[in-house]
Amino acid sequence: MPPRTPKACRLQGCRHTTQHKHGYCDEHAHKAERKAWANSGKGRGGRPWRRKRDIVKANADGLCVLCRLKRIISTGSVCDHIVPEAEGGSSDISNLQWLCVPCHDEKTAKESKRGVSRTPTRGGAG
Repeated sequence: MPPRTPKACRLQGCRHTTQHKHGYCDEHAHKAERKAWANSGKGRGGRPWRRKRDIVKANADGLCVLCRLKRIISTGSVCDHIVPEAEGGSSDISNLQWLCVPCHDEKTAKESKRGVSRTPTRGGAG
C-alpha cells in the first residue's frame, strides 16, 4: 500500500507535516494519545453505556421486545431509546429497550418522519 499523502499537523500553528492517521506530526503525536485516552469510556461505546446495554438485553432475554408483542420470537441486537433523546428522552434504563434490526429501522424511520414534520418552537408564547 502506498504511503499516505503528507498533510499539515492538526496542531494549530505547527508547520510540520505528517502521514500519521491521527493527523499529528511526530513532535505532537503524544497529543493524539492523550486525546484518545481522555475520550475513552464516554458516549455510546463507553463502559457505562455497555453496562446499561447489557442490563437491557438481559431484561429482554436477548429477544426483540416489539416482536414479542406480536408473538414473534426474534433475537434483538440493538439497544434503543423508547423516547428518542432528540425528543427529550433520557438514557435511563427505563427508557431503553432491546430490538432487532428490522424493528429498530422501522421505528427510526417513523421517528425521522415525525422529526421532519415537527415545527421548531422558539422561546416565548405565540
